[in-house]
Amino acid sequence: FGGVPAVQSASLEVEAGTLLALLGPSGCGKTTLLRLIAGLDRPQTGTIEIAGLEVETPSTHVPPEKRGIGLVFQDYALFPHLTIEENVAFGAPINNGTNSSVDDMLHQVGLDGLAKRMPDELSGGQQQRVALARALLPQPSLIMLDEPFSNLDPSLRNEVQAEVQRVLTEANATAIIVTHDQEEALSLADEVAVMIDGKILQQASPNTIYRKPRTRQVAEFVGE
Repeated sequence: FGGVPAVQSASLEVEAGTLLALLGPSGCGKTTLLRLIAGLDRPQTGTIEIAGLEVETPSTHVPPEKRGIGLVFQDYALFPHLTIEENVAFGAPINNGTNSSVDDMLHQVGLDGLAKRMPDELSGGQQQRVALARALLPQPSLIMLDEPFSNLDPSLRNEVQAEVQRVLTEANATAIIVTHDQEEALSLADEVAVMIDGKILQQASPNTIYRKPRTRQVAEFVGE
């Protein structure tokens, strides 16, 4: 970007059904990597494969809408003129069971009885769960969340983190959560990938990352 290389040599592999935290300092390339995986940006070199399918190579580009990915943005990106149920249903496959599917998903994320509300009538934590329900409804092969808790009041953050973890686990979702918060990553994820200067320096369980950091950079960042 403007002569500044972004990401460069990151190498990441996520097992199906795993909740992975992509942890690193601001500016290390985490969000850019998410955009590359989603197909919103194109890499100049490298390969991206999702569920056994190459979606990005020097000669191949599968568009974002055909990658089977759910995205939850930092600001949730809810449509202010649509009700909660309309937001969740947006982009879902058209079928006769859409309404019941939306109701089931709202129940799954703990938003029973709020289907007819507007986004501005909900708390920040509830809005985030709407965004999560919308991303999960099409049953994506991968769901990605970009700094999903950064806009929440500190008093709500732990509660919403636990709720999101529960929903993703019950859905057996494969998920990548981008965060710069070490405590959040270590407490929330099955695996943590530490990214510094565009490279994945270590990917392992939270316990291994904390107790057996592979490099001094990992130890210093996780220990901050």
